[in-house]
Amino acid sequence: MPESKRRKPKNRPQSPQAVDIAAKSKEPSPTWYVALMAGLMVVGVLLVLLRFILQLPQTVLLVGLGAIAAGFLMTTNYR
Repeated sequence: MPESKRRKPKNRPQSPQAVDIAAKSKEPSPTWYVALMAGLMVVGVLLVLLRFILQLPQTVLLVGLGAIAAGFLMTTNYR
């Protein structure tokens, strides 16, 4: 019966000291970034609600959803 191949070692996580150094090297997000991120999401929700309450055109809905999506995408870079 043929022998199976040996598994290659997986990439192991870095040591805790290396993780601490990497975490300290990144600066926190500026205040304007947080305000813009939250503002985009709030404005997007308001636009979506206004679209249905006031029977506004479909483009208002799309702009609102785009603003919400942009706010959520900004959260991936938040520190």
